Amino acid sequence: MRFMFVGDSMTIGRAGDFTWRYRMWQHLDSTFGGPYRIVGPRTELYEGSDAYADPDFPAHARRHLAGWGEGWQHMAPLIGPAADAARADVLLVSLGLIDLGFYTDAEQTAANVRRFIAGARAARPGVRMVLLPVIPNSRAEEDEPFAAEVARFNELLAKAVADLTTAASPVLLAARPDAYDIHHDTYDGTHPNASGEHRLAGEFAAVLHQAWGIGGPYTPERVHHDTL
Repeated sequence: MRFMFVGDSMTIGRAGDFTWRYRMWQHLDSTFGGPYRIVGPRTELYEGSDAYADPDFPAHARRHLAGWGEGWQHMAPLIGPAADAARADVLLVSLGLIDLGFYTDAEQTAANVRRFIAGARAARPGVRMVLLPVIPNSRAEEDEPFAAEVARFNELLAKAVADLTTAASPVLLAARPDAYDIHHDTYDGTHPNASGEHRLAGEFAAVLHQAWGIGGPYTPERVHHDTL
């Protein structure tokens, strides 16, 4: 089974981060009994750094399709070729905040979600996808119109998932982590710190386990280094 992480700056991470991708790799290694691979065309952190917090994070597990400042509109044209080349089976996707902050409104962003799903399926008709809602950041606390756009997009994202999921290519919506607190789980009001990484990984892990029997419940104690 081939997993591909897709995302923006919250997923690619910066020098000195573990990343939630790292947490998912550890989780899969400890709970998933079947053979698997983490796939994607990129391996680096922001600005091409390879300085992950754990230098023993193996190169084969660092693969992803994520970029600082890249959103649904950037990934929609990339996902088909990337998924095809990597023969991806499961996409774990965290996108949307950068779109709403800089590029597109809620409706336009939701249209790009649909383009993304279509592109992934054109390349891999049986691909499965788990999409994470946008988590409001510190800007949303101070900017009511922006907060409204985030809320509206999350409604449209849920609708897209309901409209587009199929038995052959299921699309599921992960939950926003109930306990996620941007003042505790991020280092700048947006990007996850160690506890935030665990919470994000935990939501993806919950969907994989509960919906498809992949892996087990997420327990941070299973993954070494910083816990909640």
